Amino acid sequence: MAAESAAFTPLTLPVLPLDDEVVLPGMVVPLDLSDAEVRAAVEAAQAAARSEPGKPRVLLVPRIDGTHAATGVLGTVEQVGRLADGDPGALIRGRGRVRIGAGTTGPGAALWVEGTRVDETVPDPLPGQVAELVKEYKALATAWLRKRGAWQVVDRVQAIDDVSALADNSGYSPFLSTEQKVELLETTDPVARLKLATQQLRDHLAEQDVAETIAKDVQDGVDKQQREFLLRRQLEAVRKELREINGEQDGEESDDYRARVEAADLPEKVREAALKEVDKLERSSDQSPEGSWIRTWLDTVLEMPWNERTEDAYDIRGAQSVLDAEHAGLEDVKERITEYLAVRKRRGDRGLGVVGGRRGGAVLALVGPPGVGKTSLGESVAHAMGRKFVRVALGGVRDEAEIRGHRRTYVGALPGRIVRAIKEAGSMNPVVLLDEIDKVGSDFRGDPAAALLEVLDPAQNHTFRDHYLEVELDLSDVVFLATANVLEAIPEALLDRMELVRLDGYTEDEKVVIARDHLLPRQLERAGLDADEVTVDEGALRKLAGEYTREAGVRTLERSIARLLRKVAAQHELGERELPFTVTDADLRGLIGRPHHVPESAQDPAERRTAVPGVATGLAVTGAGGDVLYVEASLADPETGAAGLTLTGQLGDVMKESAQIALSFLRSHGAELELPVGDLKDRGAHIHFPAGAVPKDGPSAGVTMTTALASLLSGRLVRTDVAMTGEVSLTGRVLPIGGVKQKLLAAHRAGITTVIIPKRNEPDLDDVPAQVLDKLDVHAVTDVRQVLELALAPATNGAEHEVPVAA
Repeated sequence: MAAESAAFTPLTLPVLPLDDEVVLPGMVVPLDLSDAEVRAAVEAAQAAARSEPGKPRVLLVPRIDGTHAATGVLGTVEQVGRLADGDPGALIRGRGRVRIGAGTTGPGAALWVEGTRVDETVPDPLPGQVAELVKEYKALATAWLRKRGAWQVVDRVQAIDDVSALADNSGYSPFLSTEQKVELLETTDPVARLKLATQQLRDHLAEQDVAETIAKDVQDGVDKQQREFLLRRQLEAVRKELREINGEQDGEESDDYRARVEAADLPEKVREAALKEVDKLERSSDQSPEGSWIRTWLDTVLEMPWNERTEDAYDIRGAQSVLDAEHAGLEDVKERITEYLAVRKRRGDRGLGVVGGRRGGAVLALVGPPGVGKTSLGESVAHAMGRKFVRVALGGVRDEAEIRGHRRTYVGALPGRIVRAIKEAGSMNPVVLLDEIDKVGSDFRGDPAAALLEVLDPAQNHTFRDHYLEVELDLSDVVFLATANVLEAIPEALLDRMELVRLDGYTEDEKVVIARDHLLPRQLERAGLDADEVTVDEGALRKLAGEYTREAGVRTLERSIARLLRKVAAQHELGERELPFTVTDADLRGLIGRPHHVPESAQDPAERRTAVPGVATGLAVTGAGGDVLYVEASLADPETGAAGLTLTGQLGDVMKESAQIALSFLRSHGAELELPVGDLKDRGAHIHFPAGAVPKDGPSAGVTMTTALASLLSGRLVRTDVAMTGEVSLTGRVLPIGGVKQKLLAAHRAGITTVIIPKRNEPDLDDVPAQVLDKLDVHAVTDVRQVLELALAPATNGAEHEVPVAA
């Protein structure tokens, strides 16, 4: 090459343009002569070669987007003939680079230009850095050729020692773009060109390695999926064979959740959420824990009665008859249910079943002492309305997730009790009894009462969202009945969302009716007795209710009847009693022992608690209903020097303050009441409330403590048949209190005939049953002086009793 490039005489050559192709020196390429420009250039070269020695010469110039490159390649036409497809063609060999100059004229139709050969000489011997470059290029080219299986080309590349020829050998590389080959063509320095070719080959090998890695990973994943698919098909076939061997039939319910979801009658939003979960299930494997979670969730959603509703029984009189037949008394609740059914019927008749997305549900809070029938009333309400009934026990629930459900991320997650109740009922409008809502607690797991706020709010519960389901659930058509014993234990925000209905207990007459019509038939059946074998007359039932039990409800009464019938059944089996047998009140003592609650009025006058001065009878409300409360007062011996006020009986702060107020009132108004108030200054007063193990609090014992102290100071007894309630002020005013109905029922049960209440509580007497008021002499007072006039018995023969002294 050194000899050939020694002289740089100008060359005049016909141009053979190459569209989007590049030929480098040393390359031999076949060209199609069907192209007019190619044929014209070859013919012009052949014509010029007739007058000059040597082979015809052309200038191979790359043409990109209609623009010719500044550097071309001198090519010689080695052979003209036909290509493999039969078309005319020419074989051209690249000889060296030519820098293109100005155009000129020549024979034929081709474009002729002048050009100058480019010097591409390299020092010999090669410098060490260049030799290393040659070695690296050959190694990279060999690696690439071996990957393609071109072993014969490897030897040819290894035999090239010329730097320029080695760099131009890259022209055969199919991975180089036209722009990269043009860059190689226009790089005239052989060493720089070899560096460029080495870098291009190195980049390509790196990309190829990455592509091979990705392809291998993809292939491995595909192979794994194919293998898993094949194994699953084999597993299904094995399970099918096993079912056939065991004689099992394929279940009617398809395992295809997508088909089940599409066939189910679901609300639109629920269907969309379910189909999304089906998509996730189809993408997950059977071994994935997420798959089992999704299946459980889908099963729960598909089992929910989204569009199932029972038709309400709009027979208002019939519903009222059902309630009357199953429960005696409880008129407030019966009236409320009757009103609800009447309103529902009218809304349905006018097409107002759904207003603003909300239906006409109801939320009632049944508050009353134990045993009055709150829980059983819920089932009767469902029976009267023709709805499904489900009971949710909330006593002792401390986890918020019990109400709103667990998040599905937790192992063993379940929907909340409300959703489970709807699922159990099988309809979207059942009667749900939230039993013992006042026993709900709270701890580090949250406050379930706060979670109930949305459930029991008629303005919100049509879009209730359980944490497990995560779809909206319409609870606006559900009738919620919440039961509680203590009103104060229900959070105020929760109580505000419910309509309060009080069940204050039964009168003695109502208890007799309940025992005769409901309790006795049930216990006869449980004892294995027939109604014609054992009869309990009304006098025995009344004595059981009045003297053997003293409660607001009838639970203890039912236990007493059960005990009585068991005793009769046992005596009959032992041959001690013949049947049929009628139980009278005279037989009770021999069968179940002596009475436990004898009224004060029935005891011997000397044995009554109020037989000494300083003891008064008060009325109180407890969790078990109304109760009679006794207050005892005494004065300490003046020699002990123990002045002041001592209180015992496990009293609360409010009751202690009431005692201080009673003492202060008597000290300031003692002279007016003709009481020896000097004793209160010199001697310490002691007030005690018996049943010391029971906590007591509230202001309603103020008049009772004042009466007890006045009785103590005056020596006058408090009347045995009188009980009182009311808050007292420092000026002697009697202020209103709560629980009048429960207190009067308790007084009636205890045999009290005269009751003193605050004047401002007189309207509350409308809630008291008429048969109770008929047997009570109720005095409504405004001042404690009136209380003392009514409660204190006159002194006997003008002599006062001795004032009790505390030991």
